[in-house]
Amino acid sequence: MALKVIMLVVFFAIMVGVGLYCRKNSTDVNGFVLGGRAVGPWLTAFAYGTSYFSAVIFVGYAGQFGWKFGIASTWIGIGNAVLGSLLAWVVLGRRTRLMSQHLGSATMPEFFGKRYMSPALKIAASIIVFIFLIPYTASLYNGLSRLFSMAFPGIDYSVCVIVMAVLTGVYVIVGGYMATAINDFIQGIIMIIGIILVIAAVLSQNGGFIESLNGLAEITAEGTAPGAFNSFFGPDPLGLMFVVILTSLGTWGLPQMVQKFYSIKSEKDINKGTVISTIFAVIVAGGCYFLGGFGRLFTNKLNVVNGSPAEGFDAIIPTVLEGLPDILIGVVIVLVLSASMSTLSSLVLASSSTLTLDLIKGHIVKKMTEKKQVLIMRVLIVVFIVISAYIALNKDKLGYIADMMGISWGALAGAFLAPFLFGLYWKRATKLSVWVSFIFGAGIMVLNMVARSSFPVILQSPINCGVISMLVGLVIVPVVSLLTPKPDKEKTEDMFSCYNREVTVKSKESLGE
Repeated sequence: MALKVIMLVVFFAIMVGVGLYCRKNSTDVNGFVLGGRAVGPWLTAFAYGTSYFSAVIFVGYAGQFGWKFGIASTWIGIGNAVLGSLLAWVVLGRRTRLMSQHLGSATMPEFFGKRYMSPALKIAASIIVFIFLIPYTASLYNGLSRLFSMAFPGIDYSVCVIVMAVLTGVYVIVGGYMATAINDFIQGIIMIIGIILVIAAVLSQNGGFIESLNGLAEITAEGTAPGAFNSFFGPDPLGLMFVVILTSLGTWGLPQMVQKFYSIKSEKDINKGTVISTIFAVIVAGGCYFLGGFGRLFTNKLNVVNGSPAEGFDAIIPTVLEGLPDILIGVVIVLVLSASMSTLSSLVLASSSTLTLDLIKGHIVKKMTEKKQVLIMRVLIVVFIVISAYIALNKDKLGYIADMMGISWGALAGAFLAPFLFGLYWKRATKLSVWVSFIFGAGIMVLNMVARSSFPVILQSPINCGVISMLVGLVIVPVVSLLTPKPDKEKTEDMFSCYNREVTVKSKESLGE
């Protein structure tokens, strides 16, 4: 117990120390929200990765989908690395950095407002962000509850929630984006080391990798063929595909992810960041789902009723980890705290900046100085953290939070992905097409929440419904754009002129033809 407490104290001290160190970089809006648009490749790549993978992934999704798909759940981590990291950086990175600076936008809603020449779109986007990021923020705490009670028996879970909320708030409020980015880097290193050590220790409990695979081959469940859980695509390839698409392509439309590209420093940093972010995702996401794929080997420790753990899928990973040495248990606690705090800091910063810059500034308060904007963002960070912590502490009364995690991703990505992607690449995209995408993406996920039984069976799952909302959005924007009047040509050409600016590069980067 003393060792685990010491590890946590050192971890928290470093997080707060970084916040204090970075306070000089957070005196204006550009510094507080974007780190002065001068953040290097390692910090940006780790900020992207640690915002991507939280305790929800490590404890909830890895356990649930590892149980459902077996070792094939590793494909989810591979999809996260290739589609959610590599292609996201290649397709979105450079263009997002260039156009967001050219338009002077610091948030995704502000991008929509300026790119499509509609202040109303900016307000609508900021409301969608506010509504759907709060429950997502609250769900981050849920992954900690079982691990915390396992590592610290007798200590109330509320202590963990409050300490995590307070300390995250301190370093984000004091140091802004730069403190978040540096802490994300430290937390990312912990996550990489932790997941490698945990996988090695868990597999050794079952005789190593080959013996663990052989053990999975012997497990059968109702409706599955023998050996399904150690097969290439698992017992449900279609369900696996939906999960891969939601958790990978979905990041392209999440404001807390895309806004990482706003702050990167230079061209070479984008190239380096692409490689670093992809490797990080392979290790962390691939490792998490790979670990979860062996969950059924611990069935003897789980109370399985009707083919599922009686205490829910969140009980699987903690049960897998129970037999680890105390030092590794401590590493896991710090790992999960790292994953949760990094994502929490990213979410509250995205929420507070969006609400301040896109809703309050110029609409509720007509004139706001830089100093006042930063002050309001700091106040809203406190508000968001308090609300999310309150929801987490009352999670037994609010059972829909777990479902809201999937609904949040589906609504945000369904509403934003297509308008953002086409806004970067296609001059013909129109304001009306964005409105239709917003209404359809957010609307279908709200309907899924309140009237799920009325949906077709395949769409009753928030995951499947979220995938459909994203894919339909990619059709809605071009079709509606072609059926509506063209946007102002002169203004649109000016927006895209940032891509045509001539720059001088070394011959090793271009043949000069």
